[in-house]
This record gives sequence, C-alpha cells and structure tokens, in this order.
Amino acid sequence: MVHDRVTSETAIRRFAEMVRTGVVAEPYGRPRLGIDLGTANVVLSVVDDENQPVAGAWVHSTVVRDGVVVDWAGATTIVRRLKEELERRLGHRFTTASVSIPPGISEGDTKVFRNVATAAGLETDEVVDEPVAAARALGITDGCVIDIGHGTTGVSILSESRVLLSVDEATGGHHMNLVLAGAYKIGYDVAEVMKKDPARIDEVMGVIRPTLEKMASIADAALTGYDVPAVYLVGGSSSFPDAPDVFAQRLARPVTRPAEPLFVTPLGIAMKELPDDRG
Repeated sequence: MVHDRVTSETAIRRFAEMVRTGVVAEPYGRPRLGIDLGTANVVLSVVDDENQPVAGAWVHSTVVRDGVVVDWAGATTIVRRLKEELERRLGHRFTTASVSIPPGISEGDTKVFRNVATAAGLETDEVVDEPVAAARALGITDGCVIDIGHGTTGVSILSESRVLLSVDEATGGHHMNLVLAGAYKIGYDVAEVMKKDPARIDEVMGVIRPTLEKMASIADAALTGYDVPAVYLVGGSSSFPDAPDVFAQRLARPVTRPAEPLFVTPLGIAMKELPDDRG
C-alpha cells in the first residue's frame, strides 16, 4: 500500500471510515494505540509513527457517566475485546496505549481510567486530556475546542498545546433526547433513534435548537476575556448541520467543525506530537 501523509481533515475522514468498515492501513513504523472511554461510545484508535490513521474499532457503551467510570468490569471487557479485534486485523500485539481523560477530573478518577487499560493487558504510556487529543487530530496548538458529548458540553482553551481553561457542564446529546421525548411524548430510546434519523433532521433541529443555544451560551461564558485565534466544534452531538451556525451566532466569530466530529478526539488520543506539527 502506498503511504501518503494527509491533512488533518482527510485523516479524520479516513479514520472514521476505518472504524465503520474495519479496513486497515499499512503502518509506517510501530503502531500506537489510543483508548477513548466516552459516555456513549468506547473507541480505540491506531496510528503510525507519522500520526497517520491505521485502524479503529468502537462499540456503543454507557460505562462512563459524567467523566467517571461507572462500570469498571464492563469497560475492561470492552477494551480487551476491541484491542484483540485490532490485533487480529493488524497482526500486531499491543502492550501499551494512551488513555484520554475528561479535563479536570480527580487523580483518583484518572487512576481508574489507567486501571481499565491495565486490566485489559495494556501499560499506559500517556494520559492525555480530551481537548489536547482533539487539538492533535485537528493539527492545532492554539484555540478553543468545544466538545459536545452525550452528557456534557466541554469548552477548553489551549495555548501552545496546553489547556489554559476547561469548563464542562451537563448539557449534551442526552438532554436533546429528553427534549425530544418530552415534545413528542415518546420513550427515551425512541427519541435517540429519531435524533439520528437523516430524514427527520430539520424536524429534530426545530425542537432541539434551544438546547444547542444553551450549549453555545456555555461556550460564550467560558470565552469571556479570552481572544482565541479559532474555535473548533467536535463531538458526536455537534453533528447537526446547523450546529456550527448556532455557535457562530452566539460567539460572534467563525466556528469550524470537521466532517466527522465524533472521531476527532479518539483519533488524537493515539497521536504523538511531531516536531513538524508545531507552528
């Protein structure tokens, strides 16, 4: 296979395809593994020595809630199974992995994330804040990363790849489901399916727009007093077509969202900062 170095947007798209289809690429050098224990999904990513995506695997899961691992045994089982699946595909055995954590969690909770990797047979070679991971995948060192997850909206301001400020508030995809369920008098799981139905995007957007506006207000408050060079919107719950415009209107500045916002942070977890990536 011809190895080509690609832009961050192309790499994110490629990684999303790998996760969904199971396709793998030939790595340059030794593959590196990343673990994303999310509120709605567990995603494992693999990149090579040049930070190019090699493979990925995922499963829907609720082993994490509000930044805390609430099902340690379930998380361990999932990570081990996905790791073994990737090892079979690549013909490579992983012994180490990078693990992401929500910014601002306690040292004790951080240790639990590391322990999940350990129980799955992996030594943790790096613990990386989720916004830092997102910035690596986006190819940036400075700016604001807004991560809309299932449970929360996280707003992080970075300078030279360091997190200056991080705010995480309980408004996310879960709350969209609750609004839809209330508006249509339907069950929570039915609302989740409705939210993801491409044929009903405009209808859904009309109902959940106030929830997105609340998320934008969280970001607006966090950015007060900061002059950031760019704002990036990531996370699965930011996938609605109008989401960037809602945030741009409230923040009064351009907002960039990659085509596959769900897979930005997971891809960045496995990445290492390369000398030619800075600046």
